[in-house]
Amino acid sequence: MNKQKNTFRRRRRGFWLLFAGALVGAFLLAGTTAVMDKTSDTEFCISCHSMQQPLAEYQGSIHFQNAKGIRADCADCHVPHQPLDYLKTKVMALKDVWGETVGKIDTPEKYESHKLAMAQSVWETMKKNDSATCRACHSFEAMDVLAQSTEARQQHPAAIKNGETCIDCHKGVAHILPDMSDLAASGAAELASAAAHTPANATTLYSTATQPFWLSVDNKQHSTGNLMPSTELSVVKHEGEMIEADVNGWQQDGVKEVFYAAEGKRILSVLLGEEARKRIKTLDTTTDTGTGLTWNRVTLRIWVPEQQFIDKREPLWNYAAGMMSANCTGCHGLTALDRFNANQWIGVVKGMAPRTSLSQEQLRVLTQYVQQHASDMPSNSAAAQ
Repeated sequence: MNKQKNTFRRRRRGFWLLFAGALVGAFLLAGTTAVMDKTSDTEFCISCHSMQQPLAEYQGSIHFQNAKGIRADCADCHVPHQPLDYLKTKVMALKDVWGETVGKIDTPEKYESHKLAMAQSVWETMKKNDSATCRACHSFEAMDVLAQSTEARQQHPAAIKNGETCIDCHKGVAHILPDMSDLAASGAAELASAAAHTPANATTLYSTATQPFWLSVDNKQHSTGNLMPSTELSVVKHEGEMIEADVNGWQQDGVKEVFYAAEGKRILSVLLGEEARKRIKTLDTTTDTGTGLTWNRVTLRIWVPEQQFIDKREPLWNYAAGMMSANCTGCHGLTALDRFNANQWIGVVKGMAPRTSLSQEQLRVLTQYVQQHASDMPSNSAAAQ
């Protein structure tokens, strides 16, 4: 009898302990959820002094105020909904608390100096998770593409086809883009490294920057012209640190000062001094039936220093594509390269240039890139090699 009573008491005690544990667990879960939710709302996010500048940028964006009256708060863009990613993001946010404590970005100057690194961290995360927070509200499947703007109607089908994600084209959608000059400089350094490793036996070379050339091996004399970035050379021979090469191109009849990269396209490839113009050889002549203009296919033998040349254009195009993505997505999505023809791209780049931090040399590289991949360049797939 006593044995049965003891067993009953143990079971009852176990039940109450289990109930108490479940109750404590429920309170802890509810408390944790409340804390997580509270620390994810916009009011909490902007309570730190250092968040006043990003707040001002956000308030000037379409995610804060728009015609449909739909507002995306901080957590909608920065905190993933998937449980594991959600917890990981909340834990990693502790570094922001530490940064606020030590005053890492507590002045506008400090904020600007760290802005690019902070932005790159967010972009990398969104790239890896396929812009999960964006897709919580936006999805290709739910889009009525025909009801979108002309630009979006062209871009979104291309993005679907190419497997692109939201952050590829919309880096500046809620915050003003940081100064990209350091990022461009990093890309230029990678390009210089690629040029330093160009094989000595390469027979075709491409200039990575605006490059002077000479008509003899003696480069101590004045140069007689300049090659534009991406200009193709056919190597004849090496002599010391100099390369003799042929450069081919197109000239409009009566315009001797430049070579263009393609017939009828204003893609500058060579700027010619007076002496160089006298050495030009005409290979053949054709007349454009549409414009009536006469074009001459020409060649010139030149000498260049062996630095600043690569044996394929891909590193140059990667550099240019990075600059385009970094500098052109603050005002709009990334424009498809075939949106404009080669001649139209000249005006587009000139019009957008003042809104970027790109140097004149970087703009030359970017112009070459978009022109060589324009809508009227049927060989753009080959040009990217």
